[in-house]
Amino acid sequence: MENIETIDSVCTYCGVGCDIAADVDVKENKIKKIFAHPDGVVSQGKLCIKGKYGFDFVDSPDRLKIPRIKKSWLEKNPQIKEQIKDSLVDLDATWYETDLNAATTACAMKMKETQSKYGRKSICSIGGARTSCESSYLFQKFTRHTLNSPHVDNCARVCHSPSLSGMRVTIGEGAATNPYNDIYNCEFMIVIGSNTTEAHPIIANRILDVAREHDNLAVFDVREIKLHRFAKYKVIMPHEANLLTLNMLAYVIIDEELYDESFLADRTAGFEAFKEKIMNDPYSNPDFYNDIEGYEYLSKKIRKVAREYALKKSMIFWGLGITEHLDGSYAVMAMVHLALMTGNIGKSGAGLMPLRGQNNVQGACDMGMLPYYDPDYQTPKEVGLMTPQLVDEILEERVKVVLNIGEDLTHIHPNLNKIDRAFEKLDMIFVQELFMTDIAQRADIVVGVKSAYEKTGVYVNAMRRLHLSQPLVKSDLPDDWEVLQILDNKMGGDANYKSSKDVWQEVQRVAYRRFSGADYHRLEKHRKRGLQWPVHTEDTPILHQLDFRTDDGLGHFKYNQYKLRGMIKEIVDKKLTGYHLSTGRTLAHYNNAAQTSKSEKLMSRYDEDILLVCEEDAADFTSEKVILKSAFGETTPLRVKFTDKVQPKTLFVTFHHAKSRVNALFGDACDEVILTAAFKTIKVEVINC
Repeated sequence: MENIETIDSVCTYCGVGCDIAADVDVKENKIKKIFAHPDGVVSQGKLCIKGKYGFDFVDSPDRLKIPRIKKSWLEKNPQIKEQIKDSLVDLDATWYETDLNAATTACAMKMKETQSKYGRKSICSIGGARTSCESSYLFQKFTRHTLNSPHVDNCARVCHSPSLSGMRVTIGEGAATNPYNDIYNCEFMIVIGSNTTEAHPIIANRILDVAREHDNLAVFDVREIKLHRFAKYKVIMPHEANLLTLNMLAYVIIDEELYDESFLADRTAGFEAFKEKIMNDPYSNPDFYNDIEGYEYLSKKIRKVAREYALKKSMIFWGLGITEHLDGSYAVMAMVHLALMTGNIGKSGAGLMPLRGQNNVQGACDMGMLPYYDPDYQTPKEVGLMTPQLVDEILEERVKVVLNIGEDLTHIHPNLNKIDRAFEKLDMIFVQELFMTDIAQRADIVVGVKSAYEKTGVYVNAMRRLHLSQPLVKSDLPDDWEVLQILDNKMGGDANYKSSKDVWQEVQRVAYRRFSGADYHRLEKHRKRGLQWPVHTEDTPILHQLDFRTDDGLGHFKYNQYKLRGMIKEIVDKKLTGYHLSTGRTLAHYNNAAQTSKSEKLMSRYDEDILLVCEEDAADFTSEKVILKSAFGETTPLRVKFTDKVQPKTLFVTFHHAKSRVNALFGDACDEVILTAAFKTIKVEVINC
């Protein structure tokens, strides 16, 4: 044990942002074990299996360590090849290996040529939620200021952008209102569209602790999940029923006069108009469910949930089962309405908790890695396009270059056949990655960079908590911001940061409304606890205690009516045919599995995407594997598993493995406000293999 050193850092996976400690053999430069601090504020001394065992990726033989340039691309760009020819080394039939200077020179030459030919907006930057705040900040700054292109976006586009938009419209801030430990102070909990035990297990631990003791949990989902076992109110809904059901909860609260009149009078605007609309909406009365065959029981259950929520100190938790729908932003607004009506916001044990996905997706958004926000959610000099719009621009040959950091664009986005067509038209794809992911294999230039366990940087978790990570092991690879700084200088910029601390000090000045008091020294001092933004003299665990972060300080009601469609319309019309598919995660893997697939312990648990099928529908599934087909594309063969946990005529599949091509099933259907793909339901045809 003489060479073992224990080093503190932050988990590299989901938005929970657990504090971790690693036993590192400093002589071998190797992580031996990862565990949680017994007194860790976020982890509570526990980690999920990804946090515990998912560190093998750090020294995987598959790590991308030497920059690569595609041979076919250099043949199309002979002037670039001539410039860097002395650095090129044969790797295989597809790639040359090269050095960082040559890779960035090639990229800069192509960007200059592209902007000269197609204009400044012909380059876009996508990604940044898998890297630190410092790198995300520099990514958008480099793109907006040095390249003078407004087109920046990150993977919030496919997850929680509707949470940001829906919450900002109503209460002025698109982030969790309370710390995780406030779960212990609440009297009632609603979880909707979140398989929390699989996707955010350390938050689920708190929910289960409270539910076991107080029997105060309502769980809404389209299938039975583990959390339902501990729920007082177990609610299985038809597909696309979120907005419908949430408006019904509001209807009951108004109809039975369970709302908080003094809170409404003092702190909100627009309630009377909202009340009139909802009471005259035929879809907001829970009795509507009496006509939905198989779901009639919901008309009474919704009333019971509404009463408990309104009369108790309550919290609402949601995930992608809310946001990845046509009405995702509207459903988020509907949840805020419930909190505003009942005063369940701005106090301990009462609030709203969007369960963020990536370890730094909150931070990437805070840093301005969105086309319509500068850092600190200020208005940019020019609003750029969102990723789905950029795909259309690529197809129209107006965007010709994609810069990408840590977002597997050709795996995680919808309508993969369309994305394939678009990305074949690009003049250059430049990728910064840990591994040869699907997008890296399609790239023209790929640069290997440090992982979260090899660098210093700030990460912001789902409850706005800033955590300063530090390296667990040493690496000679560059950090993302260092690659960007080289590119910036070669494109005429003046970036001159000596360390990530220098970048963060600039963030503190530029994004002072949230981070002015969060310097490295304080973050080091509070490494286990973290600090919740906004951080000035003190940090802010609970938002909206005195007023909301809107222009007038009030919470606003913005009613949106449910539109009859999809599975519910089929049931109403007595024409329910075919199968409706939903997607989600499993505990062992993280999103595109780029990191978790490198861990034998995790891969042995789940090495392929599995299709869950209702036992009642077994007659339609006559082979071990089936292909799912939609109007937009089809999957590769998926293994079938029969269960009683999904409803008849519905299916569920995970999306972790790129080879499954699950996202080929989804078209351009998306949230009406913010273009987040409608990943959570699509009608599919089943083809037995």
